[in-house]
Amino acid sequence: MAVDISSLDDVWHRVTGTQPDPPRNLVLAVGAAALVTVLWRPVWRIARNTVTIAHEGGHAAVALLCGRRLSGVRLHHDTSGVTVSYGKPRGPGMVLTVLAGYITPSLVGLGGAWLLAAKHITLLLWASVVLLALLLVSIRNFYGMLTVVLTGGAVFAASWTENTDVQAGFAYLMVWFLLLAGVKPVVELSRTRARTGARDSDADQLHRLTGFPAGGWLVLFALVALGCAVAGGRWLLHM
Repeated sequence: MAVDISSLDDVWHRVTGTQPDPPRNLVLAVGAAALVTVLWRPVWRIARNTVTIAHEGGHAAVALLCGRRLSGVRLHHDTSGVTVSYGKPRGPGMVLTVLAGYITPSLVGLGGAWLLAAKHITLLLWASVVLLALLLVSIRNFYGMLTVVLTGGAVFAASWTENTDVQAGFAYLMVWFLLLAGVKPVVELSRTRARTGARDSDADQLHRLTGFPAGGWLVLFALVALGCAVAGGRWLLHM
């Protein structure tokens, strides 16, 4: 079967090219929608699955980058997740792997804001599809597969539409959500630790690995999340 080079070239230019900035009112509207999604508990319970995907994806990606062997990732109905990797039980690689979880959603949101500020709306959506596809290979339970497939399908549909406002609206909503949602799990973890202990959290694992207090790690998570939210928000608003 002959490959239509011109069609592939068109797709490449469509993905890597730039798109015009969406109307400012659209950017503000989807930002408000993202904020409501984070603050309204019934919606947050569903949308939080997206944060878990980024959280566990961060653990998995950093584990591989640090030379650890990735066993698999599981995502659960209660929006919790677990990533299992094998390698040295201590050392910088293990510390970075554990550290990655809570800061990845915010860092991904910041990277997305940078791409949108550079007018690479389609590139952001396609990069997201590729990352989700790579994560899917490591998922080891049905609910996790379903969650990643549905999320990837929604992003792909938005990337393929010819309606530029729909595409831009979805991209900005996704990035706003990651930037704003990155803060809430840190707050939730702080409350859970104060109420029940939760001594197996990422912050407590980091304390055992480094000796640095778990509360200090929580502060670091919060600073990264807040810093990304502020910087990313300024990029999205072109301030």
